[in-house]
Amino acid sequence: MRQEQPAAGQNLVRRLATAIFGAPKYLKDPSLFHKMSLVPVLAWVGLGADGLSSSSYGPEEAFRALGSHTYLAITLGAFTALTVFVISYAYSRIIEHFPHGGGGYIVATHMLGENAGVVSGSALLVDYVLTITVSIASCVDALFSYIPKPYHAYKVEVACVLAVLLIVLNIRGVKESIAVMAPIFMVFVGTHVLLLLDGIFTHTDRFAPLAADFHAGISHDLSSIGAFGIMMLFLRAYSLGGGTYTGIEAVSNGLQIMREPRVQTGKRTMMYMAGSLAFTAGLLFLCYTLIGIKPVEGKTLNSVLADALFADWPLGGTLAFITIFSEGALLLVAAQAGFVDGPRVMSNMAVDSWLPHRFAALSVRLTMRNGIVLMGVASILLLIYTGGSVSALVVMYSINVFLTFSLSQLGMSRFYIQRRQEDPQWRRHLSVHLVGLVLCATILAVTTVEKFTEGGWLTLLITSVVIGICYLIRGHYQSVRKGMEQLDEALLDFPTTGPVNEAAPVRNDPTAIQLVSVYSGFGVHTLLSILTTFPKTYKNVIFVSVAVIDSGSFKGAEELEALERSVRQGLVKYVTLARRLGFAADYRLAVATDVVESVVGICRELGEEYPRCTVFTGQLTFRLEKFYHRMLHNETAFAIQRRLQWDGLTTVILPIRVSI
Repeated sequence: MRQEQPAAGQNLVRRLATAIFGAPKYLKDPSLFHKMSLVPVLAWVGLGADGLSSSSYGPEEAFRALGSHTYLAITLGAFTALTVFVISYAYSRIIEHFPHGGGGYIVATHMLGENAGVVSGSALLVDYVLTITVSIASCVDALFSYIPKPYHAYKVEVACVLAVLLIVLNIRGVKESIAVMAPIFMVFVGTHVLLLLDGIFTHTDRFAPLAADFHAGISHDLSSIGAFGIMMLFLRAYSLGGGTYTGIEAVSNGLQIMREPRVQTGKRTMMYMAGSLAFTAGLLFLCYTLIGIKPVEGKTLNSVLADALFADWPLGGTLAFITIFSEGALLLVAAQAGFVDGPRVMSNMAVDSWLPHRFAALSVRLTMRNGIVLMGVASILLLIYTGGSVSALVVMYSINVFLTFSLSQLGMSRFYIQRRQEDPQWRRHLSVHLVGLVLCATILAVTTVEKFTEGGWLTLLITSVVIGICYLIRGHYQSVRKGMEQLDEALLDFPTTGPVNEAAPVRNDPTAIQLVSVYSGFGVHTLLSILTTFPKTYKNVIFVSVAVIDSGSFKGAEELEALERSVRQGLVKYVTLARRLGFAADYRLAVATDVVESVVGICRELGEEYPRCTVFTGQLTFRLEKFYHRMLHNETAFAIQRRLQWDGLTTVILPIRVSI
């Protein structure tokens, strides 16, 4: 009876979790990657929303920075559209040459070195947390602008609820969450195309006066502030509108979720994003100038524009409301980019040991649950800390984006210089990246200076702290790796004497079930510990291993097959060693994302097959246990021991000492 109650409770919890988060993915499904991947249009929705939503605040910031010199707005719009295309083209080259995703982090790591890589990766992580936070806060502001003021005290609570909702949607799966948000994206696109085309085609009579205003304005400013003053004014407005470009890198970072052929899908998605963003941002500047939009307190320039253009339409007020409401809703969709790409950057850094290895793990739904939860929790904490203030968050936002952009352009410039003997078009590609580098570095410098006292310092401080933590984590893993290498050197070529036992394991003989990963000194040490601790006790040795699918191996069917083949080869080596030591030996292998669940299932089956069995596993132990050891080294051995002992299977954890 004691076991039935927990089992029933566990089944209830499992059914509830499946209902909320979705069912586990079947790893052997041959169409798995096809079902989970995104076609260009869905990728445009999931990753392009971040870039397109920036048209809600980027162009406005730049236009406001012009002050009374609004005659420069059309030129500013043209430069903005051109910059979108330059950065997008540069990232298309990144997609082509780094097709496994990772974007700016991978480029900086491979082309500029690990130190540049960790700076780029840390900047991206902070940026993606801010992407989620700013997007949710802006969405809530838009929603509450139509709600009575007494209820505004609940803004932060509503924002936190939306963050939790996005966490749940993303744990269910990227494709599932994007499918839910696609209608919002399409409403935004439809209403804004209507808004911009109406602004242009109903005000064609304003083009001639606009040209005259430009001539008069530039003549006046040349005589008052001079050409240098005009250039600095334009440069400041151009740089402060840098938020317009903040989502462009999302496609190259999230390339793993693209439908095959992945590179072509990614480049097409980038084209959709660049075209829609350049169209929207560029025409917004033109419409601001044609209509003569002036800032109104408490309203965005886009809402002023929508009210002016739709005023004479039937149900114009409703249409203006839907247009601006779709902006707020799209900002919520834009938070999706942070949940899609942030955990992927974390997983790439975890594979390189800059972050705890558990952030490379996939859940049974093949989503990076640990990264998704951490990104979501961090954004909730920022929402609470800032009170959901968009103005306090936006000033922290752009700096890290352009730091990563600049490192990416520098890395790709070096890439083409190194390939100049192989690529006949290297000069053309190099020129694009050099132009992108100049543009991004300029925006980074101006934004840092302008926004430093308004929150830029906090962004730099947080990013520096993240970089410092990454170096501490990397240093610890390197120390542990050196200790493991000493075991490998001592034990991998372990000599044996005596006859080789080729017999099959006998059901009723005492059996040692050893849990192993790769063939290493760690596993050999554990086997020898079993033999020395329990001499002449066991006749059979069964090795159990799980080919763990993490973000590093989950890139396609071929990678999964290579992973399974590699683990199987390691198991064969263990079996060969055990037979050389005189034991009857065999192995069991599973491919899964959850080590504990898979190992427990295999051991239960082995417990029925070999009734006189004991399960053994090794666990790293340190001379002085530190609080961070449990965060950096998973507690898999103890979790397995608890589960198996409840099932009545004796489980022994053998300590493996590592001196660091």
